[in-house]
Amino acid sequence: MGRNQIDEKLIDYTVFLNANTYLGVSGVQLPSLEMMSDTLKGAGIAGEIDSITPGHFGPMPITLNWRTSPTKEAIELMKPKAHLIDFRGAIQVFDKTTSEYKTVGKKITVKAMPKKLDLGKAEAATTMDGSTEMECIYLKIVEDGKKLIEIDKLNNIYVVDGFDYRAELRSILGL
Repeated sequence: MGRNQIDEKLIDYTVFLNANTYLGVSGVQLPSLEMMSDTLKGAGIAGEIDSITPGHFGPMPITLNWRTSPTKEAIELMKPKAHLIDFRGAIQVFDKTTSEYKTVGKKITVKAMPKKLDLGKAEAATTMDGSTEMECIYLKIVEDGKKLIEIDKLNNIYVVDGFDYRAELRSILGL
């Protein structure tokens, strides 16, 4: 986004399994990205520094929330393998220069493995509020056709804004 544009909100989104099977989810909690770190202290350092290791991330859980449960889709996601899931969103942006709204596409792709299926609750005339919790091992965010971030834990890839911060490491390690 340029400085003359304001990201306002997510207009709507869809969720697809393996790029073509629509998943009927009502809500998604996307992963939080927290780099692994270690405390650095010693002679010549005035205190402590939480030193990050670029490209190393802690657990990246993702939760898909179901209106009813167990759905066919929730059961499918319990297969013990990595599932490729796409979140395709439409972002409402206000352009301050033209005073007009525009829509920007955002796609978040994850590979995630199942951890937990919460069947929810049973109460008449209400949603069941079940959920599927998964561990994300791959994440890529593309906005308006541009890759913003890519994290691939198993292939040592960490790309931010087009720069691969793990490329030199992979070369050193012969990967």
